[in-house]
Amino acid sequence: MSEQKITKTMSIGEVVQKYPATEKVFMKHFGSGCFTCPGAKSEDIAFGSMMHGKDVEEIVRELNEAAS
Repeated sequence: MSEQKITKTMSIGEVVQKYPATEKVFMKHFGSGCFTCPGAKSEDIAFGSMMHGKDVEEIVRELNEAAS
């Protein structure tokens, strides 16, 4: 299995900047408002997942697949 590049403690903004292909995963789970929300650039994936009632482990797995 490949090494995990993205972790739940990384900020959403950092992940999208480093791995643009992950944007579609954030859209799927958090909606388009994620990219206009002022906090999204600094909030971590775990916080975003909690706020949207989503499974953080599933999101991180999908983000790492998209980033590969």
